[in-house]
Amino acid sequence: MGCFPCSGDGDTSVKKPQKKIFQTNNHQYKRVEHSQPKQDTPMASQFKYVKNEEAKITNRSTSRKDGGYSNINRNGEAKIAKRSTSRKDESYSNIHQNEEAEIANRSTSRKDGSYSNIPPADGKTGGAKAQRFKFDQLIAATEDFKEDYFLGEGGFGKVYKGHLEDTGEIVAIKQLDPNGCQGVREFVVEVQTLSKADHPNLVKLIGCCAEGDQRLLVYEYMALGSLEDHLFDAWPNEKPLDWNSRMKIAAGAARGLEYLHDKMKPPIIYRDLKCSNILLGEGYHPKLSDFGLAKVGPSGDKTHVSTRVMGTYGYCAPDYAMTGQLTFKSDIYSFGVVLLEIITGRRAIDHTKSAAEQNLVAWAKPLFKDRKKFYKMADPALDGHYPIRSLYQALAIAAMCVQEQPNMRPPIVDIVTALNYLASLKYDPEIEPPIRKSSKSSSEKSRKDDDEETS
Repeated sequence: MGCFPCSGDGDTSVKKPQKKIFQTNNHQYKRVEHSQPKQDTPMASQFKYVKNEEAKITNRSTSRKDGGYSNINRNGEAKIAKRSTSRKDESYSNIHQNEEAEIANRSTSRKDGSYSNIPPADGKTGGAKAQRFKFDQLIAATEDFKEDYFLGEGGFGKVYKGHLEDTGEIVAIKQLDPNGCQGVREFVVEVQTLSKADHPNLVKLIGCCAEGDQRLLVYEYMALGSLEDHLFDAWPNEKPLDWNSRMKIAAGAARGLEYLHDKMKPPIIYRDLKCSNILLGEGYHPKLSDFGLAKVGPSGDKTHVSTRVMGTYGYCAPDYAMTGQLTFKSDIYSFGVVLLEIITGRRAIDHTKSAAEQNLVAWAKPLFKDRKKFYKMADPALDGHYPIRSLYQALAIAAMCVQEQPNMRPPIVDIVTALNYLASLKYDPEIEPPIRKSSKSSSEKSRKDDDEETS
């Protein structure tokens, strides 16, 4: 959830904050911040094959209800990154004087033009109106923000587990840090985005609190934490994610992104896709979260939105980082990095590895060019328990997503089609023997079979 201006060169000198580990009830959470890899131009050969295979599946549903969306921050984005993170209490309060009434009315029309006019819900969109909470209610829900309820911390502020006394519902409560790198604009953007959205792969906003200087968001509680926790910070006795779960998570995250790009009106660029923002519910059901940096996408004959570069090191598309021109393909690059992390079990940037392997995309580049080496990219934690053909296809999708040229990256609808197909292929480790690095015959046979099918 931590976001900050990112550079195209991926500054590897950024100091990472100390990792904090907390335990709440039966679930544990960890939080880590990272930095961005250099640009790369990988190549792939199997993306078309995956799409052709998916054409055989006839039950794929593409008829979701459109979700409306209100225009946000059309001309105020550049001011966000420049805003001082060390406000005086008095000036911070002045910024928020009239916002409480504005949020209650679902309108952010302001005299200074910082926000575009956002009409109230008309009943035609899938989103539900966010509930208004009093600060005292959230104090009671968290027992005065008790440390035992602490879940994590990011650019917006701290997140706590809470218990709503009125309904008995378990929720996650995010409290804005007035000295953090995100502020009131991100708060309004998140409320307006999630109030208008309705999709099973987007986290549900239950309500918000805007009382005095306090700004809090109340979400549904995702019991299994984030994808980052399970990929990189698993507890000693916790089993690593198996192949089927990884493909399920990847496909679900892609469907959530497809909803933002193709189903919401106007369409939305997420701008902060990363493993820590993919939350997991029971059965590893994934949901995208943290929409404070969301931006209305280009419309009409416009190809991009010019804005201050914001995001997380390691996930920013090189074209966006260098030019400030934000497009839907910027999200596609970020998704490609996440997919690589899911497949390889490696972080986008990992300073604990050798210099040649610290940058995930750069490390993958030469391996993408030789499919005989694809098996070397599988997460060692899988212990060879994965279908080699599906591995090839998943890596081909990732390679297409992280192309340096944005017009070479596939649209999200094609990614969803391909990943839905891979997620439908259930791998049974009891039937199929594990892939071993010393066993090249099976990999070669599968590669030859793929060549014959794609020819």
